[in-house]
Amino acid sequence: MKKVLNFTGTSKIFFSISIAIFIIGIICNCIFSVTLDIQFTGGTIIQYNYTGDIDTDAMKDLIQKETADTVSFNISENITVGDDGNQLQNGYLLAVQFSGKKTITPDIMSNLTTKLQSTYPDNNFKMVDSQSVESSMGWKFFLKCITAVAIACVLMVIYVAFRFKKIGGWSAGVMALVALFHDVLMIYFTFIILRMPIDSNFIAVTLMILGYSLNDTIVIYDRVRENRKLMGGKKIEYAALFNKSATQVLRRTICTSLTTLAAIVSVLVFALVFNIQSVVSFALPMMIGIISGCYSSICIAGPLWVIWQNHKLATQKKKGKGRK
Repeated sequence: MKKVLNFTGTSKIFFSISIAIFIIGIICNCIFSVTLDIQFTGGTIIQYNYTGDIDTDAMKDLIQKETADTVSFNISENITVGDDGNQLQNGYLLAVQFSGKKTITPDIMSNLTTKLQSTYPDNNFKMVDSQSVESSMGWKFFLKCITAVAIACVLMVIYVAFRFKKIGGWSAGVMALVALFHDVLMIYFTFIILRMPIDSNFIAVTLMILGYSLNDTIVIYDRVRENRKLMGGKKIEYAALFNKSATQVLRRTICTSLTTLAAIVSVLVFALVFNIQSVVSFALPMMIGIISGCYSSICIAGPLWVIWQNHKLATQKKKGKGRK
């Protein structure tokens, strides 16, 4: 017979691990503060193609002198390919980000382009794209993203509550929501600790992990509901019921998570090799979210559900109602 793991008996350890990570995240948040992308704060991004090697520090100083706004930039490889599929040249893509409430004027863009071309005549600087976002538009986008996350959470709780009426309904939904908040905080602290700006990737990863984590939780709840019928219905202790159910689905949950992680790791390695920061800022938090989603479903949502049910049962006994 397969050994039943005592997840509820070690719940204090699981809770302590999560609390410790949250404390570290809060400390880092106080030290580094939150960095919002121009999608939320407003600003301008200008992209240039160039070839050859350049002193990046000197280039950044040159760009900063052209504006009073704070400037940051990212350089990634940009391989140019001809119509016949053969590589023409191995160049670079320079993305210059100007943070500020006002967008960069065309004159400043033109002057910056001219300055780069004259300072580095042998590097073939060419502006390929520019994107400006007003700060008011950025906050509207931010509020829409937060609204989308909030609506998704509410609908998920309602779905779990109605699907699992026989094992607590709303208590199951609330504990699933707690696990979701746990995962969102893990993703948020990943962005903070790694000093990555909060952008649309954060919202995309959050929404994906909400669905992924909830799926794991639903699988466990479904097994709890099945085992409740097989193990004596309302007579079985909640801790024993959950421990057996979680043990039965543990292998399936881990295998699913590892399979997903393998795909995300492949994407991350590719992004790191070619220095594609936009993909790195998606894949790395996604990995953390997958691990957290697997962990929270078994180690957070389940034990909290057991605590809730035991408290409810104890309250009923005190009132003399007994167990229904």
